[in-house]
Amino acid sequence: MLPMDDRQLKIMMKKMGINIKELKAERVIIETADKQYIFNNPVVNIMEVKGEKTYQITGKVEIKTKISEEDIELVAEKTGKSKEEARKALEEADGDIAQAILNLSS
Repeated sequence: MLPMDDRQLKIMMKKMGINIKELKAERVIIETADKQYIFNNPVVNIMEVKGEKTYQITGKVEIKTKISEEDIELVAEKTGKSKEEARKALEEADGDIAQAILNLSS
């Protein structure tokens, strides 16, 4: 296959019914049950084929573990520390309750 420049590639894709455009975004957050994936200043491309849209996100990601109030209360109760100290210990332990308790107990 011969190499194509961007213009030729866009023309060929348009003929096949594929449309790509860039979405200007400052931040993208993807939340799962136990984590948040945060993209600051990402490049977001939207590809539309036959009415279906696909979003592609590229950039540096910061992963944060979600910490529930119940986990904070449990760690605070077991260690005799404040909720703020328990939250910090859980954040440092990536949400691992046992590790947070061990860190606060030593």
